[in-house]
Amino acid sequence: MILAGTIEASQLAQAVATKGYRACLSYAGRVERPKAQPIEKRIGGFGGVQGLFAYLREEQITHVIDATHPFATQMSENAVLACAKARVPLLALTRPPWRPETTDRWHSVPDIPAAASALPAQKQNIMLAIGRMHLDLFAAQSQHHYVLRLVDPPAQTLALPDSTIIVSRGPFSKEQDIALMREHEVEMVVSKNAGGRGAYAKIEAARQLSLPVIMIERPILSLPRDEAFLVTEAMDWIAGH
Repeated sequence: MILAGTIEASQLAQAVATKGYRACLSYAGRVERPKAQPIEKRIGGFGGVQGLFAYLREEQITHVIDATHPFATQMSENAVLACAKARVPLLALTRPPWRPETTDRWHSVPDIPAAASALPAQKQNIMLAIGRMHLDLFAAQSQHHYVLRLVDPPAQTLALPDSTIIVSRGPFSKEQDIALMREHEVEMVVSKNAGGRGAYAKIEAARQLSLPVIMIERPILSLPRDEAFLVTEAMDWIAGH
Protein backbone atom coordinates (compact mmCIF):
# COMPACT_ATOMS: atom_id res chain seq x y z
CA MET A 1 0.00 0.00 0.00
CA ILE A 2 1.20 3.48 -0.92
CA LEU A 3 0.13 6.33 1.34
CA ALA A 4 -0.25 9.10 -1.22
CA GLY A 5 -0.02 12.87 -1.28
CA THR A 6 2.98 13.67 -3.48
CA ILE A 7 4.11 13.47 -7.09
CA GLU A 8 6.49 10.73 -5.98
CA ALA A 9 3.51 8.64 -4.86
CA SER A 10 2.10 8.79 -8.40
CA GLN A 11 5.49 7.92 -9.88
CA LEU A 12 5.76 4.95 -7.53
CA ALA A 13 2.24 3.83 -8.44
CA GLN A 14 3.28 3.75 -12.10
CA ALA A 15 6.43 1.79 -11.25
CA VAL A 16 4.64 -0.88 -9.20
CA ALA A 17 1.95 -1.18 -11.89
CA THR A 18 4.65 -1.76 -14.51
CA LYS A 19 6.08 -4.54 -12.33
CA GLY A 20 2.65 -6.10 -11.97
CA TYR A 21 2.52 -5.81 -8.18
CA ARG A 22 -0.87 -5.86 -6.48
CA ALA A 23 -1.01 -2.42 -4.92
CA CYS A 24 -3.32 0.26 -3.57
CA LEU A 25 -2.87 4.03 -3.48
CA SER A 26 -4.45 5.60 -0.38
CA TYR A 27 -5.45 9.28 -0.28
CA ALA A 28 -6.38 11.16 2.88
CA GLY A 29 -9.36 12.73 1.10
CA ARG A 30 -8.31 16.39 0.98
CA VAL A 31 -8.18 16.35 -2.83
CA GLU A 32 -11.65 16.03 -4.33
CA ARG A 33 -10.54 14.88 -7.77
CA PRO A 34 -7.32 12.87 -7.49
CA LYS A 35 -5.64 12.24 -10.83
CA ALA A 36 -6.11 8.95 -12.64
CA GLN A 37 -3.76 6.20 -11.46
CA PRO A 38 -2.75 2.80 -12.86
CA ILE A 39 -3.52 0.99 -9.57
CA GLU A 40 -6.46 0.74 -7.20
CA LYS A 41 -7.29 3.85 -5.15
CA ARG A 42 -8.90 4.35 -1.77
CA ILE A 43 -9.90 7.74 -0.38
CA GLY A 44 -10.38 8.64 3.27
CA GLY A 45 -8.74 8.23 6.65
CA PHE A 46 -8.26 5.04 8.62
CA GLY A 47 -9.37 6.16 12.06
CA GLY A 48 -6.01 6.50 13.73
CA VAL A 49 -3.40 3.87 14.54
CA GLN A 50 -5.90 1.15 15.43
CA GLY A 51 -7.91 1.71 12.25
CA LEU A 52 -4.82 1.52 10.07
CA PHE A 53 -3.64 -1.59 11.93
CA ALA A 54 -7.02 -3.24 11.28
CA TYR A 55 -6.89 -2.29 7.58
CA LEU A 56 -3.41 -3.77 7.19
CA ARG A 57 -4.61 -7.03 8.70
CA GLU A 58 -7.91 -7.21 6.81
CA GLU A 59 -6.36 -6.44 3.42
CA GLN A 60 -3.29 -8.59 4.09
CA ILE A 61 -0.95 -5.73 3.24
CA THR A 62 2.67 -6.92 3.05
CA HIS A 63 4.46 -3.60 2.44
CA VAL A 64 3.65 0.04 3.22
CA ILE A 65 5.35 3.00 1.60
CA ASP A 66 4.63 6.39 3.13
CA ALA A 67 4.74 8.90 0.26
CA THR A 68 2.61 11.51 2.01
CA HIS A 69 3.50 15.20 2.18
CA PRO A 70 6.43 15.95 4.52
CA PHE A 71 4.05 18.00 6.68
CA ALA A 72 1.56 15.14 7.14
CA THR A 73 3.25 14.13 10.38
CA GLN A 74 0.19 12.66 12.07
CA MET A 75 -0.38 10.19 9.24
CA SER A 76 3.32 9.34 9.13
CA GLU A 77 3.51 8.69 12.87
CA ASN A 78 0.33 6.59 12.71
CA ALA A 79 1.92 4.55 9.92
CA VAL A 80 5.06 3.87 11.98
CA LEU A 81 3.02 2.68 14.97
CA ALA A 82 0.46 0.64 12.99
CA CYS A 83 3.09 -1.08 10.84
CA ALA A 84 5.16 -1.94 13.90
CA LYS A 85 2.10 -3.44 15.58
CA ALA A 86 1.14 -5.40 12.45
CA ARG A 87 4.76 -6.35 11.73
CA VAL A 88 4.49 -4.94 8.23
CA PRO A 89 7.67 -3.37 6.80
CA LEU A 90 7.43 0.39 6.26
CA LEU A 91 9.47 2.71 4.07
CA ALA A 92 9.12 6.49 3.78
CA LEU A 93 9.58 7.82 0.24
CA THR A 94 10.45 11.39 1.10
CA ARG A 95 12.33 14.39 -0.27
CA PRO A 96 15.38 16.27 0.95
CA PRO A 97 14.32 19.74 2.12
CA TRP A 98 15.08 22.77 -0.02
CA ARG A 99 18.17 24.77 0.89
CA PRO A 100 18.48 28.52 0.26
CA GLU A 101 20.81 29.70 -2.48
CA THR A 102 23.00 32.78 -2.20
CA THR A 103 20.46 35.14 -3.77
CA ASP A 104 17.40 33.77 -1.94
CA ARG A 105 15.69 36.08 0.55
CA TRP A 106 14.37 33.49 3.00
CA HIS A 107 13.12 34.03 6.51
CA SER A 108 12.83 30.57 8.06
CA VAL A 109 10.16 29.91 10.70
CA PRO A 110 9.36 26.71 12.61
CA ASP A 111 5.62 26.47 11.93
CA ILE A 112 2.56 28.09 10.37
CA PRO A 113 1.62 30.28 13.38
CA ALA A 114 5.15 31.71 13.30
CA ALA A 115 4.76 32.40 9.57
CA ALA A 116 1.58 34.39 10.19
CA SER A 117 3.31 36.35 12.95
CA ALA A 118 6.25 37.13 10.66
CA LEU A 119 4.16 39.00 8.09
CA PRO A 120 4.88 42.72 7.77
CA ALA A 121 2.60 45.33 9.30
CA GLN A 122 2.09 47.22 6.04
CA LYS A 123 -0.31 45.94 3.37
CA GLN A 124 1.21 43.61 0.78
CA ASN A 125 0.10 41.16 -1.88
CA ILE A 126 1.14 37.81 -0.43
CA MET A 127 1.15 34.43 -2.14
CA LEU A 128 0.16 31.78 0.40
CA ALA A 129 1.52 28.42 -0.78
CA ILE A 130 0.39 26.37 2.22
CA GLY A 131 -2.72 24.58 0.95
CA ARG A 132 -6.20 25.23 2.31
CA MET A 133 -5.62 24.33 5.95
CA HIS A 134 -4.67 26.83 8.69
CA LEU A 135 -5.74 29.82 6.61
CA ASP A 136 -7.60 31.18 9.64
CA LEU A 137 -4.23 31.90 11.25
CA PHE A 138 -3.65 34.55 8.58
CA ALA A 139 -7.09 36.14 8.93
CA ALA A 140 -5.84 38.29 11.82
CA GLN A 141 -3.42 39.88 9.34
CA SER A 142 -6.36 41.30 7.41
CA GLN A 143 -4.40 44.24 5.98
CA HIS A 144 -2.91 41.96 3.33
CA HIS A 145 -4.29 40.68 0.04
CA TYR A 146 -3.65 36.94 -0.24
CA VAL A 147 -3.17 34.96 -3.44
CA LEU A 148 -3.86 31.23 -3.12
CA ARG A 149 -3.56 28.46 -5.69
CA LEU A 150 -5.65 25.39 -4.86
CA VAL A 151 -6.17 22.05 -6.61
CA ASP A 152 -9.94 22.15 -5.96
CA PRO A 153 -12.29 25.11 -5.50
CA PRO A 154 -13.06 25.71 -1.82
CA ALA A 155 -16.34 24.16 -0.66
CA GLN A 156 -17.03 27.12 1.60
CA THR A 157 -15.93 30.71 2.01
CA LEU A 158 -12.35 30.93 3.17
CA ALA A 159 -11.43 32.64 6.42
CA LEU A 160 -9.34 35.23 4.60
CA PRO A 161 -11.29 38.47 4.07
CA ASP A 162 -9.26 39.70 1.10
CA SER A 163 -8.02 36.99 -1.24
CA THR A 164 -7.75 35.77 -4.81
CA ILE A 165 -8.28 32.04 -5.40
CA ILE A 166 -6.66 30.35 -8.40
CA VAL A 167 -7.87 26.80 -9.04
CA SER A 168 -5.21 24.87 -10.93
CA ARG A 169 -3.33 21.58 -10.69
CA GLY A 170 0.46 21.49 -10.93
CA PRO A 171 3.24 20.86 -11.40
CA PHE A 172 4.04 24.35 -12.69
CA SER A 173 7.10 25.74 -14.41
CA LYS A 174 9.23 28.61 -13.17
CA GLU A 175 8.01 30.70 -16.09
CA GLN A 176 4.37 30.04 -15.19
CA ASP A 177 4.94 31.06 -11.59
CA ILE A 178 6.85 34.19 -12.60
CA ALA A 179 3.90 35.15 -14.81
CA LEU A 180 1.43 34.46 -12.00
CA MET A 181 3.41 36.53 -9.49
CA ARG A 182 3.71 39.42 -11.91
CA GLU A 183 0.02 39.29 -12.85
CA HIS A 184 -1.05 39.47 -9.19
CA GLU A 185 1.77 41.83 -8.18
CA VAL A 186 2.96 39.42 -5.50
CA GLU A 187 5.36 41.05 -3.04
CA MET A 188 6.04 38.11 -0.70
CA VAL A 189 5.67 34.32 -0.73
CA VAL A 190 4.80 32.11 2.24
CA SER A 191 5.71 28.48 1.55
CA LYS A 192 6.14 25.16 3.30
CA ASN A 193 9.55 23.57 2.79
CA ALA A 194 8.10 20.63 0.89
CA GLY A 195 11.32 19.67 -0.88
CA GLY A 196 11.48 17.95 -4.26
CA ARG A 197 11.07 19.37 -7.75
CA GLY A 198 7.29 19.33 -8.08
CA ALA A 199 6.63 22.50 -6.07
CA TYR A 200 10.01 24.18 -6.46
CA ALA A 201 9.02 26.46 -9.34
CA LYS A 202 7.54 29.09 -7.02
CA ILE A 203 10.81 29.23 -5.08
CA GLU A 204 12.77 29.69 -8.31
CA ALA A 205 10.29 32.35 -9.43
CA ALA A 206 10.60 34.24 -6.14
CA ARG A 207 14.39 34.09 -6.48
CA GLN A 208 14.33 35.52 -9.99
CA LEU A 209 11.94 38.29 -8.94
CA SER A 210 13.97 38.98 -5.75
CA LEU A 211 10.90 38.41 -3.57
CA PRO A 212 11.18 37.61 0.13
CA VAL A 213 10.02 34.13 1.15
CA ILE A 214 8.78 33.13 4.58
CA MET A 215 9.85 29.48 4.61
CA ILE A 216 8.05 27.16 7.01
CA GLU A 217 10.52 24.44 7.90
CA ARG A 218 9.21 20.90 7.98
CA PRO A 219 8.35 19.28 11.31
CA ILE A 220 10.65 16.61 12.70
CA LEU A 221 9.07 13.18 13.01
CA SER A 222 9.37 11.87 16.55
CA LEU A 223 9.52 8.19 15.52
CA PRO A 224 12.37 6.49 13.59
CA ARG A 225 11.73 4.90 10.18
CA ASP A 226 13.58 3.78 7.06
CA GLU A 227 13.70 6.40 4.30
CA ALA A 228 14.39 6.59 0.57
CA PHE A 229 14.62 9.64 -1.67
CA LEU A 230 14.15 7.99 -5.08
CA VAL A 231 11.40 5.85 -6.59
CA THR A 232 14.07 3.42 -7.80
CA GLU A 233 15.28 3.02 -4.21
CA ALA A 234 11.72 2.30 -3.09
CA MET A 235 11.35 -0.34 -5.79
CA ASP A 236 14.60 -1.99 -4.68
CA TRP A 237 13.29 -1.97 -1.10
CA ILE A 238 10.07 -3.71 -2.18
CA ALA A 239 12.04 -6.37 -4.03
CA GLY A 240 14.28 -6.93 -1.01
CA HIS A 241 11.47 -7.31 1.50
